Amino acid sequence: MKKTLWGALAVTTLLLTGCGETEKTADQKPEATATITINNEGVTTHYEQAPEKAIAVNQHATEVMLALGLEDKMVGTAYLDNQIYKPLQKAYNQVPVLAKEYPTKEQVIATEADFVYAGWPSAFDAKAIATRQELAALGINTYIQSSSVKVAPTLDDVYRDIQQLAKIFRIDERGDKLVADINDDVQDITEELPATKKPLKVLIYDSGEKEIFTATQNFMNTLVTLAGGTNVFGDIKDNWATVSKEEAVDRQPEVIVIMDYGATTAEEKMAFLKKDPALSQTPAVQQQRFVILPLSAASEGVRVAEALEILAQGFYPEAFSND
Repeated sequence: MKKTLWGALAVTTLLLTGCGETEKTADQKPEATATITINNEGVTTHYEQAPEKAIAVNQHATEVMLALGLEDKMVGTAYLDNQIYKPLQKAYNQVPVLAKEYPTKEQVIATEADFVYAGWPSAFDAKAIATRQELAALGINTYIQSSSVKVAPTLDDVYRDIQQLAKIFRIDERGDKLVADINDDVQDITEELPATKKPLKVLIYDSGEKEIFTATQNFMNTLVTLAGGTNVFGDIKDNWATVSKEEAVDRQPEVIVIMDYGATTAEEKMAFLKKDPALSQTPAVQQQRFVILPLSAASEGVRVAEALEILAQGFYPEAFSND
């Protein structure tokens, strides 16, 4: 299986850190001084110039900025769920970490930031950083990853977010190249999937012991479908849902995808599934069919191909045994 994106990111990082500012901004167009208008989740923002002091919060937002080679435009980052994507580690090390989770409004102000990019809307709650309106009043523009908000997001929605960020920073060609590399990898993986008339039934287990918190029609549902599975709770028209263990058992999942993040490890979640009187009776647990997926890979960012590969290999190991 090709690793186009992995290789492309590694090469891009070397080029961007090894060359001067002239090379790094070579893909900016003559209209770089024109005002750019972005409509994002109910907020319209006019950018007279590219942000110079950006903060990215939530891991997939941070990784989008780093994959676009924007670490020199970042004055802070925060809120990782897993280890940073390996090809982006060197770039990540150049950016100050403001907080383990969300920074305070005061911490943001102290950086003199002019832009905050969030992966999840929770960042812009008054109890987290601040509302988008509060930040705008301080001269700080904001962007939320739209594909992380909408129900039933597609690959194109993720690509559009990446291209919107590239547009804001006047690096459209770099954004288009990144999207093309990701899409090439996605196509390589899906072409290796076996032809099947009956996709595997998949339960996505996020957390919960008395009840189950599961993905419904968010991006993980999209990834499971692309990987040749069907989400057993994909009929619920929302991004997430809490369901009873009995409902999960009734739907007879053949594979369980365990979301890996937070204080409870994937191994601890797996151990719970094995010992639970109800869930241990599902075909997935009976046959020990678990796939561990880092939340940072499954989120709507640059690791789409990585997440898809993990799922595809977990669902159909025989098709990828020679990789």
